[in-house]
Amino acid sequence: MTAVNPETEFAPMARPSPHQARPELRDLTLAELEAAVNQCGERSFRARQIMAWLWKRGADSFAAMHDLPAALRATLAARFTIGTPEVAYAARATDGTRKLLLALADGERIESVIIPAGDRVTLCVSSQAGCAMGCEFCATARMGLRRNLGAGEILGQIVAARRYLDPGETLTNYVFMGMGEPLANYSRLGPALAAMTAAWGMGVSPRRITVSTVGLVPAMERLLADFEVNLAVSLHATTDAVRDRIAPINRRFPLAELIGACARLPLKRRRRITFEYVMLAGVNDGDDDARRLVRMLAPIRAKVNLIMFNPFAGASFAPSSRARVEGFQAILHQGNLTATIRESRGRDIAAACGQLYAERAEAGAATNSGSARA
Repeated sequence: MTAVNPETEFAPMARPSPHQARPELRDLTLAELEAAVNQCGERSFRARQIMAWLWKRGADSFAAMHDLPAALRATLAARFTIGTPEVAYAARATDGTRKLLLALADGERIESVIIPAGDRVTLCVSSQAGCAMGCEFCATARMGLRRNLGAGEILGQIVAARRYLDPGETLTNYVFMGMGEPLANYSRLGPALAAMTAAWGMGVSPRRITVSTVGLVPAMERLLADFEVNLAVSLHATTDAVRDRIAPINRRFPLAELIGACARLPLKRRRRITFEYVMLAGVNDGDDDARRLVRMLAPIRAKVNLIMFNPFAGASFAPSSRARVEGFQAILHQGNLTATIRESRGRDIAAACGQLYAERAEAGAATNSGSARA
């Protein structure tokens, strides 16, 4: 697997959004920032100093970067902005899960979820405002796609979440399972992953990052060529007829093509692809479905996460019973397939899998949000 070169691989991101007078500094790649400081008459090493301030120390102003020359700080402040999404609303579940509704500069809203579990604290990150994939079991699909997030807006969720950690907590894991289809926004996802994993950035181990996709085959292949992150595929069905209905992307990349691509993906030793499977009563939870799943995944180093469906307003499905989910799991185990039941977290604040739905609503309005894909 070839590691991505974050300095050259991705298209320039340092362009202001229509609602911004100045470009967002958090959008810049290292190469772009080096060019910017060179234009200011400074040497390239200053760019790494700035990146350290952004990603390791959490600086949100140029004034805080006190080891930079004052003239450089002033020039950069005139050319760029440093934005952190405003937390418009925060909720805490009884299990300690926290959901953050973030207001972006143009008025769009997204959600992130902090999920503590023992010594692990996972952040569920959004990649788009809304989603275009149209999955029937997901609340975010009801929003439609409003727009892609910039790399700075993706990374800004991490900056914002750090401020809502409990004493002694540290973010340990990151899952791109929030609002949106990450691989449909790869031109921004890539720079964000580069900043997360690079030594000059956050220095997060790629093994602690999982990117979930509903099955954009070409982008899956590129992701694993560029980064050694974990891949999760939202499968949810074992026949094209069912998957066409609940995950319309299947009409573009049907099961045979998707599974074939997964079988060809370059996986390092001891690495597996996670297949997510939301359990829908009477739709995809029969014994025959379980047996087909065993046969389908036999050629792949795979594990399966069985996900309890989390209802939302207007949903046309019901969750499978616990007994049915356990029976389904037993068949997978009999077929030598690793399968776990993912317990729902944050359901009482609509922060569980499949429930994320950020209201664009007026400030102060309650949100009926939750997670983009199961």
